[in-house]
Amino acid sequence: MATDELNLSSMPGRYAGALFELARDQGKVADVEGDLANFQILLNDSTELRRLVASPVFTSEDQGRALKAVCDKAGLSALTANFLQVVAKNRRLFAVPQMIKDFKSLASHSRGEVTAEVISAQALTEDQIAQLKETLKASVGKTVMLDTVVDPSIMGGLIVKVGSQMVDSSLRTKLTAIRSGLRSAA
Repeated sequence: MATDELNLSSMPGRYAGALFELARDQGKVADVEGDLANFQILLNDSTELRRLVASPVFTSEDQGRALKAVCDKAGLSALTANFLQVVAKNRRLFAVPQMIKDFKSLASHSRGEVTAEVISAQALTEDQIAQLKETLKASVGKTVMLDTVVDPSIMGGLIVKVGSQMVDSSLRTKLTAIRSGLRSAA
């Protein structure tokens, strides 16, 4: 498997890169990474926040005011809060989820780690996560951090993405392959 690919030429990548440089220069990469993880949790948990971030209907001023309240309530650092304000002012708030991913990749890369996205039908146990990390570390040759996502529609198995490489051992994919094979044999 390949390692994480850092695409800093995209708009979200440029923003993430600028934030990473500021955080690194101030010695606050871990703090900002934690803030962004907390903001991502807020996005995942709040339909209203997702709508605020994604909708072009809201003015940048409305987005900025709402974000200030969210950042204050969540206790985000000044650096992270200011970054989100700049993103809102520049009408790029819709790209914040990708910016968060890109920042996380930059931080992981700077620590010599890679990030793997793992999709499973059920939440993985701690033992399964540890075993998967060790298996991926042996394959990639670096420490692997996991972003786990539960998607019951895959029915079973795993889908693992590391950089541009993907291994899909989901039951859904296997059943689709069998169905296609049976159709072509008929």
